[in-house]
Amino acid sequence: SMIELGRINNLEILRDTSVGLFLGDEEGNDVLLPNKYVPTNYEIGEKIKVFCYLDYDERPVATTLEPDIMLGEFRLLQVAEVNEFGAFMQWGLEKHLLVPFREQRVKMKESQWYVVHCYLDERSGRLVGSNKLDRFLSNDSVDLKEWEQVDLVVTRQTDLGWEVIVNERHKGLVYFNEVFKPINIGDVIPGCIKTIRKDNKLDISLQPLGAKVLEPAAKKIYEVLKENGGFLGLHDKSAPEEIRDVFQMSKKTFKKGLGTLYKERKIKIETEGITLIEE
Repeated sequence: SMIELGRINNLEILRDTSVGLFLGDEEGNDVLLPNKYVPTNYEIGEKIKVFCYLDYDERPVATTLEPDIMLGEFRLLQVAEVNEFGAFMQWGLEKHLLVPFREQRVKMKESQWYVVHCYLDERSGRLVGSNKLDRFLSNDSVDLKEWEQVDLVVTRQTDLGWEVIVNERHKGLVYFNEVFKPINIGDVIPGCIKTIRKDNKLDISLQPLGAKVLEPAAKKIYEVLKENGGFLGLHDKSAPEEIRDVFQMSKKTFKKGLGTLYKERKIKIETEGITLIEE
């Protein structure tokens, strides 16, 4: 596969030079990973995951840093500076992401935050940002089913609720009465399709995802908690044997399941044990 700009590539370490490591794909293309990103331990021939973009001289370059936005994504970014070319956004790499003036819906101001889309400019071959989000979204054909789980990026608040981008492709709306926890512009959160309307408008639900989509360990803990009236005298400090007796799982798996339930705001973890949060 080609070395893709704007995405994470899994490349082979080809050779070591004074300026860094050269990495290659199966097609014989190579790219430099500069010294400052070279890991302490590596072996020629092994694979390494890197993000590729153009450096200041417009040459493809690799980095082990993970940017806050990748090609095709919509994310909330902060303006580092504005100059005669446009607004330069912080995205976790030392060279900022340019949003040219023609791609700004409103004139961007320094240190303000905006949701932008990252795309590849055909003319220059550069990764650029745009704040004119509608250009990159379409509900003409929607290949989704009701209750399908989707990824959301929250873009703005309207009179009815929150506008969201669905799977980096479509527009959707979360009505205020579907929002059960604080959400903010730029949040990247899971949701599911509630209704697909005649004109392909999407109503999105943020309902606490039922136990059906929890990972197996979390689901098991959730169900055992329900059977026990919503409380168990076990937690992440309990003995591995006790955990195995009740849940037939290792302590490590149990802690991972607890973490999931805690993030989904389904449980409280206290010194006496774990309690189910009533919905």
